[in-house]
Amino acid sequence: MTLPQQEIPKGGSFLIQETEPSSVFTPEDFTEDQKLIAQTARDFMNREAVPKLEQIESQNWEVILGLMRKAGELGLLSIDIPEEYGGLGLDKTSSMLISENMAKVGSFAVTHGGHTGIGTLPIVYFGTEEQKKKYLPKFATGEWISSYSLTEPDSGSDALSIKTSATLSQDGKTYLLNGSKSFLTNAGIADVYITFAKIDGEKMTGFIVEKGLSGIQLGKEEKKMGIKGSSTRTVILENVSVPAENVLGEIGKGHKIAFNILNMGRFKLGAGVIGGAKQVITDAAQYAKQRKQFQKAISEFGMIKEMLGEMGIRAFVGESMVYRTAGLIDRIAQKSDGKNPQISLSGIEEYAIECSIIKVYATEILSYVTDQAVQIFGGYGFMEEYPVARAYRDSRINRIFEGTNEINRLLMIGMLLKRGMEGKIPLLQAAQKAASELTEGSPPEESSDLFSHETWLLRNCKKLLLFAASLAFQKYGTQLEEEEELIERLSNMLMEIYAMESLILRVKKRLEKQKDKIELYSALVNCFLNDTILRMEVLGKQVFAAVSEGDMLRIALTALRKWLKHNPVNTIPLRRKIADAIIESGVYCF
Repeated sequence: MTLPQQEIPKGGSFLIQETEPSSVFTPEDFTEDQKLIAQTARDFMNREAVPKLEQIESQNWEVILGLMRKAGELGLLSIDIPEEYGGLGLDKTSSMLISENMAKVGSFAVTHGGHTGIGTLPIVYFGTEEQKKKYLPKFATGEWISSYSLTEPDSGSDALSIKTSATLSQDGKTYLLNGSKSFLTNAGIADVYITFAKIDGEKMTGFIVEKGLSGIQLGKEEKKMGIKGSSTRTVILENVSVPAENVLGEIGKGHKIAFNILNMGRFKLGAGVIGGAKQVITDAAQYAKQRKQFQKAISEFGMIKEMLGEMGIRAFVGESMVYRTAGLIDRIAQKSDGKNPQISLSGIEEYAIECSIIKVYATEILSYVTDQAVQIFGGYGFMEEYPVARAYRDSRINRIFEGTNEINRLLMIGMLLKRGMEGKIPLLQAAQKAASELTEGSPPEESSDLFSHETWLLRNCKKLLLFAASLAFQKYGTQLEEEEELIERLSNMLMEIYAMESLILRVKKRLEKQKDKIELYSALVNCFLNDTILRMEVLGKQVFAAVSEGDMLRIALTALRKWLKHNPVNTIPLRRKIADAIIESGVYCF
């Protein structure tokens, strides 16, 4: 759906500006074509992948490769590949929908995502014309499988410290690669490794390395806690002669490839884990309806409803954040009608902060949902023959994938401050304005406008973070990056603000057209806002205590109390209402 033509907001600017509901993209805006793509992915998983679950989990590579080729036949490997190279060249929202609906089998979702995302996009965005013509058509069909080779035994989150070397031959025709790469998804089934090495020990550069080259050795399959049906191995490179034409992108600019592709990986991972959360909620609701204790279904018990209600709330919030961001990226891509991948890449670069937010927030939603689902299943949840045991194990890696959640928390605040200092967003002016309003804070008079009080609270949460961050920067200056515990709290506040705003905007927009469900969707907003304001209050107090004292601390705490003035909501009946909707339908139903 094409949203109204408005100025496209800058990345991170949600913190300092008002957003109209009409300007955000939501799941209710999916086009018929996008719904069809989602249904195609769902049907493929239900008909092809789920019946082969045991074979996937036991690493039957022939079956897994067969599934990838079938996915290729349906176009499920080629959404992000331009049409001229055998792909569909569709929007990022469609790509997210495929990631979401592949999540029913975690191991296969990882195989698929490793190939279509971090394995394919480096060539889509940075490859030469010859490289695109050679590799992308084969990636689109599943004839060749790709992987991404960045992590090393001594280089994880610190990607720039890789030691793998690349030395140009005397005739200038090849590079000799030497080094070891760890934890490669798809390593055992891949035909191509997107590999990063340093030329002359300092110029980080990307290379397209084909499996058949002499000197490539694979380690044994890693024995993993979860995602057991995906291939994860070490790749050892010993004097591997890579043709010079296989250099990917510019020499010395490999970090640009790595970081941009990780941003996209974070974005797609966010969609995937929300899909996983929806499936787990469905499994838990159906089990709770049929499991009886004390002569009644456990779905009738209050604490089970409390769990299911909160699981539904969090999944809905995460979904709202994911597709809001997809819509922002697609609005930038619409400048070229989706024909120029570089325009799409610029959208991913622009919203790198939001990509990190989604990665962290959504993966932690899935961790919560799977943990609660195991509890609902009780002892059976601990048994491998029940689906939530696998979901619980599989979910844990997501907080490590694509940069750990800790690294992403540092990144989102670092990127926000950098954008402010570079003048890309007027962050300093917004912080100064927040400081000038310390004594303001009286709630508005009662209004008939939907969620007027919640919108006022959201606005004040933004002031709170801006003021807290300005105090932190005043105290530590450029050394703030060393205060990781402080940055963690600031990033948590930033994520909560994006979550609150995405939820309110989506529900406002939905209820403009669907008044019959106002009680249900108001319950979603009121529950989440009530608890989020409590979290913001704690975070605000912790930050103020860390960066101020004396009179300034008293002033800050007084402002916090005024800004977050909120009468507690009785969330018990509201969560019951949300849980009852899930229980009645037997699925995630929002």
